[in-house]
Amino acid sequence: MRLADFIVDNIEPILQAWEDFARTITPASIGMDSVALRDHAEQMLRTIAVDLRTKQTPEEQIAKSLGDAPAAEAETAAETHAVIRQSSGFTVEQMVSEYRALRTSVLMLWMPHAQLDQAQAMSDVIRFNEAVDQALAESVVSYSAAVDAARNLFLGILGHDLRSPLGAILLGSEVLLRAGDLPAKATKISSRIYTSVKRANKIVGDLLDFTRTQLGAGIPVQRFKGDLVAACEGMVEEARAYHPESTINFETRGALEGLFDPSRMEQVFSNLIGNAVQHGAAGAPITVSLSCEGDEAVIAINNQGKPIEKDAIDSIFNPLVRQLRSGDMQYGPTAGLGLGLYIASAIVSAHQGTIEVHSKVRGGTTFTVRIPLHSK
Repeated sequence: MRLADFIVDNIEPILQAWEDFARTITPASIGMDSVALRDHAEQMLRTIAVDLRTKQTPEEQIAKSLGDAPAAEAETAAETHAVIRQSSGFTVEQMVSEYRALRTSVLMLWMPHAQLDQAQAMSDVIRFNEAVDQALAESVVSYSAAVDAARNLFLGILGHDLRSPLGAILLGSEVLLRAGDLPAKATKISSRIYTSVKRANKIVGDLLDFTRTQLGAGIPVQRFKGDLVAACEGMVEEARAYHPESTINFETRGALEGLFDPSRMEQVFSNLIGNAVQHGAAGAPITVSLSCEGDEAVIAINNQGKPIEKDAIDSIFNPLVRQLRSGDMQYGPTAGLGLGLYIASAIVSAHQGTIEVHSKVRGGTTFTVRIPLHSK
């Protein structure tokens, strides 16, 4: 009997084997009834049987073995199964084990009834494995997407909910600092609270911006007519106040009028200057310069120090990648989530601009931002 016919004729014992195995996956399977344990298994088996009966050219078989099977127009049973398993508490390893058990049980049940020549049996086994692998690949992709969506939703809710208590603490510390009649020790403590909460607010803001980009919405910008030099100078002064031990030089040839989002560009300046302070050599000056080339504003931020490794340049704007690659995870008052450069890059892209980095032993590291002064 050909394998496709065997699957259709023996769908119930195969499903029972699937259910029996799924029931052993605890604690996720606890409390699940037969329907839940068999979730979409019958649809997947019938899809596999149809696939086995479909003629396939050698070229199509090679493409399928490489993962280039034709994409389905609607969500497949394997994709839906993965989403339901993820929401039911199954880990991705447990979900994958279901397919491994399915593969074994079907072949073990079929072999005594095969009675085929070697070529036909091998052909059916190969086609069956390809079909199972295709369903497994669809499930893994769908499961990963469900996990990403759940994580990003959680981060968005967390960041949003943290803003209210942080805002209350920030306001309270500002009121205390403006009172003017506090003892020196209380003023010092209030100042520390204010500084720490501002840093926490920045982290929460970065977290929300990161979540927006991961959900596909991107970072929103609202362009207004303004002076880019004034926005940058304000961030330079803030960095000087926050890092009094650093020498930050600001170079410009005058105002740069254009259409841009002032608060978002201030984020770019703040993130890039903060990055230069954090990774620059102690005692070496940092240079922030603004100029105009045609209808583009050019912002260059340079710091001296150890150059960035060549293999890290390509991924430097990806979140968390730099720390993970180098193993140089940092802790303490200057530590962060590693999102600064990523968010700066996303804001520049939202302005239809570009950002690039050059790093050498001589000349140091320079981040160069180019944005059009007028919206494209």
